[in-house]
Amino acid sequence: MPHEVRAVVAVKKGAPVEVQTVVVPDPGPGEVLVAVQACGVCHTDLHYREGAITDDFPFLLGHEAAGTVEAVGEGVTDLQQGDYVVLAWRAPCGGCRSCRRGRPWYCFDSRNAAQPMTLLDGTPLTSALGIGAFAEKTLVAAGQAVRVDPAARPEAAGLIGCGVMAGYGAAVNTGNVGRGDSVAVIGCGGVGNAAIAGAALNGAMKIIAVDVDGRKLDRAERFGATHTVDSRGADPIEAVRALTDGHGVDLAIDAVGHPETFRQAFYMRDHAGVLVQVGVPTPETTVELPLIDVFSRGGAVKSSWYGDCLPSRDFPFLIDQYLYGLLDLGAFVSETTSLDRVEEAFAKMHRGDVLRSVVVL
Repeated sequence: MPHEVRAVVAVKKGAPVEVQTVVVPDPGPGEVLVAVQACGVCHTDLHYREGAITDDFPFLLGHEAAGTVEAVGEGVTDLQQGDYVVLAWRAPCGGCRSCRRGRPWYCFDSRNAAQPMTLLDGTPLTSALGIGAFAEKTLVAAGQAVRVDPAARPEAAGLIGCGVMAGYGAAVNTGNVGRGDSVAVIGCGGVGNAAIAGAALNGAMKIIAVDVDGRKLDRAERFGATHTVDSRGADPIEAVRALTDGHGVDLAIDAVGHPETFRQAFYMRDHAGVLVQVGVPTPETTVELPLIDVFSRGGAVKSSWYGDCLPSRDFPFLIDQYLYGLLDLGAFVSETTSLDRVEEAFAKMHRGDVLRSVVVL
């Protein structure tokens, strides 16, 4: 029997979100129904509301979520009712050319639920990142629900589903940060601070946080930054070089996705250093660099998709790090809120007042 639940819907481009009643089907083959316990408010949800990702309105927003499995569909054998899960927006198919080559983190046919969730009048909803978790219940592909230790608080655990995983993975999986490395992270929001935390956990010796907001730089120190650079009052490239004996860093992470921050990250690397871009640019963004500099500086320039993660492997590991006291997921949670206050949470996020607002259901 379909379920009628309260959920946050973006009806049209740029309009305030609305809490409406939506219809969630029972799970079909390969699907699971999840009762959502908490869901983080991410910039990506705001991008959906503003029509910056697609124009497939109306959207069912929310994707950084933890909850419990309420029902499973035919053929689902590795999950059962009552399992505590974090939702992932990548669920490797196992059969595409990338999965067959042993690179499931680049899966080209990631799984989502086959059945749509709808408005009461039957209008299909586009689920943000294939999840749609600003809702009391949501329907996802079984591979999107990753079982984790139920001791983890849902408002902290859910953040692994997007921002924390993206930042941590940018440093660890994509950037291969190691013991003794020097790292610079530009942009100290949720993703940037997760990159800082990942670098610290993996033994980086010097971690330099770069931002234009002093509040964010203060937060970055809590996650492991050893130095901070306020780029409003200093050239960040020169400042980073000054902190690394004039050499630059082994790994520079652009967690903003702007042409200027990309250029800064490119030039604050040491020779043969690595640049990882994890900040999501707008579609019209372009970057121009002298090709001789790209050639002569060596190293690598990489983009990081979802922290190049494998959710079934990485989510339980990060939850364990949290429970062992090594990864302070609770520090990412600035406030908890409700479905009715998501629009207010968007405004706080846009102003930089919060690291993460988390909707608790």
